[in-house]
Amino acid sequence: MLCTNKITEIFCSIDDFCKDFIPVFQQRLIGSSKKRHKSSRLSLSEVMTIQVLFHLSGCRTFKKFYLGYVHLHLKSYFPDTVSYNRMVELCSESMLPLLAYLKTKGLGNCSGISFIDSTPLRVCHNRRIHNHKVFKGLADRGQCSIGWFFGFKLHIVTNDSGEIIDLLITPGNKDDRTPLRMKNFTDKLWGKIYGDKGYLGKELFEQLFSQGIHLVTKLKKNMKSKLLTPMYDVIMLRKRAIVESIIDQLKNIFQIEHSRHRSPKNFFTNIFSALIAYNFTEKKPSLNISLIKTNQLNLNL
Repeated sequence: MLCTNKITEIFCSIDDFCKDFIPVFQQRLIGSSKKRHKSSRLSLSEVMTIQVLFHLSGCRTFKKFYLGYVHLHLKSYFPDTVSYNRMVELCSESMLPLLAYLKTKGLGNCSGISFIDSTPLRVCHNRRIHNHKVFKGLADRGQCSIGWFFGFKLHIVTNDSGEIIDLLITPGNKDDRTPLRMKNFTDKLWGKIYGDKGYLGKELFEQLFSQGIHLVTKLKKNMKSKLLTPMYDVIMLRKRAIVESIIDQLKNIFQIEHSRHRSPKNFFTNIFSALIAYNFTEKKPSLNISLIKTNQLNLNL
């Protein structure tokens, strides 16, 4: 199910990160947090590796993967496995290390051509919103292209190679343009960024343009085009499907969205480990920029 080389690659990368991260992290803990820390037979790097491997395994539930695959087939890699209940506790404790690894080693770099989109992360069915308690005060009602939902929004921006440059998780009622208004979200971006009609806005365009970012979107039917859109931008807007393909993989292969969460920590660790797992996939949706430029030149001629 999982390649031996891939398991070794993931563990070595995470273990090297943990060797530098854990001493700094423990120094910044308050006194009460240090007292609550319990030693475990499984190291933090092993716990994080198992969580990432789950999203690459194809199993639909973590319990089935841990008890039915890790215990039986990966015993040589993880000889000191713990019970499933203890493993769930260790997974919740790995939320911050997973986030730190994702932000420092699990993201790509901007190439000057970026694509942005958002997707809803439902945490329960609409009929059970009033009885839902796990994300009370955190999640909210929002609207997307297929209707109303209750949960969060995952905003991602990717490059032309299919790598995720940055991400942001917001309540479901937040505007799609919220991340682009945040300076820390756009620090990595430069060049052109392509989005759908939900990112239209004169003030946002001017703000990003002053930062060296050119926001390109389609116009709504009731809007008159004041500027002639270059053919290259028209072609790249059609290629915006690359970010939609990435979101489709994150949902259907890496399972970033499901309604089985029993705590907010479980929700965030599931998303962080899934995004890290996506980073380790060899075949990502990507664009052949040189071919696109050649086709544009032929059209101009």
